[in-house]
Amino acid sequence: MSVLFRHAWVFRAEHRDFAVGDVLVSDGYIKAVSFEKNSDLSEGSCETVNAEGCYLIPGLVDVHTHGRAGGDFSTADADMMRLMSKSYLASGVTTLLPTLASAPLEALYEAAERVETVRLETRDDPSYAFFAGLHLEGRYLNPAKRGAHAPHLLCPLNAEEASDIMKKCSGARHISAALELPDGSEFLARMQALGATVGLGHTAATYAEAMEAIEDGAVSLTHLFNAMPPLHHRDGGAVCAGLLSPQVYCELICDGFHIAPEMVKLTYRMKGDHLTLITDSMEATDCRDGEYAIAGMPVIVKDGKARTIDGAIAGSTLSLWEAVRNLCAFADAPLGHAVYAATMAPAAQVGLSHEIGSVTEGKRADLLLVDGDLNIARIMHLGAFV
Repeated sequence: MSVLFRHAWVFRAEHRDFAVGDVLVSDGYIKAVSFEKNSDLSEGSCETVNAEGCYLIPGLVDVHTHGRAGGDFSTADADMMRLMSKSYLASGVTTLLPTLASAPLEALYEAAERVETVRLETRDDPSYAFFAGLHLEGRYLNPAKRGAHAPHLLCPLNAEEASDIMKKCSGARHISAALELPDGSEFLARMQALGATVGLGHTAATYAEAMEAIEDGAVSLTHLFNAMPPLHHRDGGAVCAGLLSPQVYCELICDGFHIAPEMVKLTYRMKGDHLTLITDSMEATDCRDGEYAIAGMPVIVKDGKARTIDGAIAGSTLSLWEAVRNLCAFADAPLGHAVYAATMAPAAQVGLSHEIGSVTEGKRADLLLVDGDLNIARIMHLGAFV
């Protein structure tokens, strides 16, 4: 099936902006992009979509999400994961890294295997969001900054054990860990040798320790500001390292609850194209308020805000397109910059930018048509409309 989008405001990742153009999609991939006024893009009897006045952007990429639609990747069976996958796609997320929170070791092995099974079964089916791999955010965290993770589920850094978990799943592999803990440098090196990317998170690292981890190859700060010491004028800590380091990506939960809008604005101004929007969503996303769980802890969701019994924030109920709109509102960010933070930046963070993240010839035809009121009007995944 071929589809030709005509006269859309096409997202240009290299400039983080838009220009009027035409995009031809064929056999699940972007075949051609033209910004010429009267382009002659066509392919036989292709469907033509008049996209005048609409934005054409890449499908959203969420590299840190624990679940939604009533399911959590740490506990969901295959049927639930497929339901979750459809829910992600309906929200505009075409690619995600299923994220596992702290759990008993055997449970993590089993969860990673279930993710891999569903990933392989659905990867070529346009009716399901693409599970691109696995994000492990659990066990290897600093107990002093555990957040909503149950303390009895945490353990020292163990590269052998972490490797065994990550090997259960193919594709992109990302792990969040407190690299200031003993053997942090060895742990980071072992994960890199495995082909995984590593984020510094749930950490009490000093500025020097955080900078060392970044210089050694840590690619990101896991949900910047959350589960790490606050920025302080006598001790910059991991937050300052993340803001000042030009090569490291800073994940941000842009819901106005985890991080105050003015801090979102500060981060946006400092990080530019190395700001990654994430949801850190948990199972209550797109569900009613009530009782839920994450990382071995019971959670109460009230007014869409998730907290453990002792008051710790327990993930979010945020959708990624909502985060894009919030970044525009909180930081006065142009739409192109906000779209980049939810598409190209996360794809680059975990090594997927050669496949997804931009409206570029040769990439997967995962596209969103967004109207002038910034509502998602149509969703295309693998070249097929959802």
